[in-house]
Amino acid sequence: MKKIEAIIRPESVDVVRNALNATGVTGLMISEVEGHGKQKGVVQQWRGEKYKIELLPKAKIEIVVKDQDVGRICKTIIDNTKTGEIGDGKIFIYPLEDAIRIRTGEKGESAI
Repeated sequence: MKKIEAIIRPESVDVVRNALNATGVTGLMISEVEGHGKQKGVVQQWRGEKYKIELLPKAKIEIVVKDQDVGRICKTIIDNTKTGEIGDGKIFIYPLEDAIRIRTGEKGESAI
């Protein structure tokens, strides 16, 4: 099993969620987060004054999947978020030791 964390633009969340649902993803978590990458935020101007926004709003999608589904799900996320501009986001993939469904006690892949 693997855990996929995708940090994406907030405006992409609904499109990605619908695409993941169409590919058979049954469970995911979405969180509103703030952060920055290499660009260290953005400089904006308002009423003639410049100011720097260091932490930009992002969305984090977390999904636990079977090993064989990782490539397909990552491709779905990329296809639905990529603009080619700075700030498109990142995907992190972690090995997952185990999962337990609290209601039934199921373990491993049957719990996801």
